[in-house]
Amino acid sequence: MVKICCIGAGYVGGPTMAVIALKCPSVEVTVVDISISRINAWNSDQLPIYEPGLEDVVKQCRGKNLFFRTNVEKHVYEADIIFVSVNTPTKTRGLGAGKAADLTYWESAARMIADVAKSDKIVVEKSTVPVKTAEAIEKILAHNSKGICFQILSNPEFLAEGTAIQDLLNPDRVLIGGRETPNGQKAVKALKDVYAQWVPLERIITTNLWSSELSKLAANAFLAQRISSVNAMSALCEATGADVQEVSYAVGKDSRIGPKFLNASVGFGGSCFQKDILNLIYICECNGLKEVACYWKQVIKLNDYQKSRFVNRVVSSMFNTVSGKKIAVLGFAFKKNTGDTRETPAIHVCKGLLGDKASLSIYDPQVTEDQIQRDLWKNKFDWDHPIHLQPASPTSIKHVSVAGDPYQAAKDAHGLCILTDWDEFKKLDYEKIYKSMQKPAFVFDGRNVVDVARLREIGFILYSIGKPLDPWLKDMPALA
Repeated sequence: MVKICCIGAGYVGGPTMAVIALKCPSVEVTVVDISISRINAWNSDQLPIYEPGLEDVVKQCRGKNLFFRTNVEKHVYEADIIFVSVNTPTKTRGLGAGKAADLTYWESAARMIADVAKSDKIVVEKSTVPVKTAEAIEKILAHNSKGICFQILSNPEFLAEGTAIQDLLNPDRVLIGGRETPNGQKAVKALKDVYAQWVPLERIITTNLWSSELSKLAANAFLAQRISSVNAMSALCEATGADVQEVSYAVGKDSRIGPKFLNASVGFGGSCFQKDILNLIYICECNGLKEVACYWKQVIKLNDYQKSRFVNRVVSSMFNTVSGKKIAVLGFAFKKNTGDTRETPAIHVCKGLLGDKASLSIYDPQVTEDQIQRDLWKNKFDWDHPIHLQPASPTSIKHVSVAGDPYQAAKDAHGLCILTDWDEFKKLDYEKIYKSMQKPAFVFDGRNVVDVARLREIGFILYSIGKPLDPWLKDMPALA
């Protein structure tokens, strides 16, 4: 039986290993992590992350050929293939602070592997890493090898949260990068044989190490660029009376462009897009490619502008102040079908409104009150670092409450902001919500999920990203 060990039981390691175990019953898969609470959660009925379909997959395999353990060194010692899915946070100090990836945890994992290994190993980069990381890891392993052969492979994940299980079961592609040597290609084949048990061979792409590492950064940069592009158009649509949904539909019908990632919004979030683009910018700068770095910087700037523009629209529409006013916030996760709040635009919007002394009532079906309070308390990039470096439970932020349902959040509110595209927000009883709110009642739809005509008919003053402005809003231009 082939034995696989994955170091890191997070959003990537847990779901990926669960699907490998499901599709490869002859492979023993163990996910290890130093966090006892996280491993306990994986072994419980309340998994540490929410992802549609994940619970069913885990329950089918757990205890059979899928295991979650804390004795990291034991399972690394026993494994044939070791996936490394540890965190690669953005550096907050030193050279490259605010852009470069911090590879401390990767280096620590490599040194531990070298220390405990007594047989040849295939080490797989599953974390998103800078180009040439494999070279650094090879040097650490080679200088501590004690005669053992290590082969480094790059196998980046291309999962979208909310559809991760389906993405794993039926991937667009599986990318494996390895050294172009006999041993390197033998390792590539070994990993390819694992995926080939359920992925068609034509979808398994093999490249050299550097192409694989860069492809992950490039894919996320391209996707983020599309979002920033359509968000740039949304601002112009509002200024001219065009409808961004009509524009994006027309643009997306061009087969060279396609319709995906052309939905205007309050901005992109998640753990990857901003972090990977910042990393890409740093790599470009280090290689003297200033113009290329500036191009990708603008994608980030536009995303920040979109979030700030939304906050300014809320404040300016409500008589240029939200001080002392209750604002209901529907949605805190960065997208629907996930409880992930990393880099969610809701944090920026909420902090902006709190800066103008608003009182917030927040509802999200998958995000806990503790997580919301923690996120609003943190500084930028804090989410990307070990939890033990942060207070266990930050003091509750004044003027922030968490509601049990959308109607409680909206009761007596002056305005309502929709910041996550949960399907349930499309089906709410907005007449009931309107009756419960202060008048005039404002809705600021940051995800274009509501029926604009219907809500205006009810009586709301409605702002929807990239849509022709409500007559009220035309008379009250957004703040600069």
